[in-house]
Amino acid sequence: MKLLFSNAGAERLDQSVSGRMLCAFDFDGTLAPIVAVPDEARLPDNIRMLLEQIAQHAPIAIITGRSVDDISRRLGFQPDYVVGNHGLEGVPGWEDLAAEHEHACAGWRRQLDQAARGTDWDPGIQLEDKRFSLSVHYRQAEDVARCTRALESVFAKLEPQPRVVGGKYVYNLLMQDRCHKGSALSRLMELSGAKSALYVGDDVTDEDVFRMRRPDILSIRIEPSADSAADYFLPHPRDILRLLEELIARLQAARASNWLREKGDRNDGGNDNGRS
Repeated sequence: MKLLFSNAGAERLDQSVSGRMLCAFDFDGTLAPIVAVPDEARLPDNIRMLLEQIAQHAPIAIITGRSVDDISRRLGFQPDYVVGNHGLEGVPGWEDLAAEHEHACAGWRRQLDQAARGTDWDPGIQLEDKRFSLSVHYRQAEDVARCTRALESVFAKLEPQPRVVGGKYVYNLLMQDRCHKGSALSRLMELSGAKSALYVGDDVTDEDVFRMRRPDILSIRIEPSADSAADYFLPHPRDILRLLEELIARLQAARASNWLREKGDRNDGGNDNGRS
């Protein structure tokens, strides 16, 4: 993983914007700061304005662990694609698969509600039912170490057995199939006709994109991590502002270059017609 703000990173950005590009982003910890209470998260106004400028030049996708309904009311603008539940919800053509996930999550919710009546259940645990996946938050737990052990024991007994993906004081419970943020991004590239994509994320579920290591996807992680498969990293969450600004500058330059090239082609064509 290399620093994006370097000569190599700048060259890779230039390559990515040279054709039709899809700009995709995680939400929490990427576009919006992590907050103690998940319901308080909002897209900052300065980030929203920059994204709206990018949208004038390239399609934008938000791919988040939140539900589509939840994330939509936090954005303040309408991206081209809004995908929730870690890549399952909102992807055109995946409606039948989503129904299977919904059924499984309802069963997990019943089993977790029963476990919550036990003595090992920490009162600081918050269960977030996102219909197609579940998130179990434990940031407010009284004893984090004891809480994680108890939760992992409960998860091991759930039926059907979920894919458990850890995060920043959260466990995400997903169905065990190939539907994730990476497969969702691939599908959106097909739908949008994008020749390349940029994806920015900060957490474990974003590794499903990073691990694909596709040459046509520029993957960027917020903050460095020795365990990440991302191509590049931003040193600090606030550096998302600089990234968006540099994207805008490159996209504007690419549009101007294309316009001049098309104008030149038209002129050359007109001159050829005059000589024939």
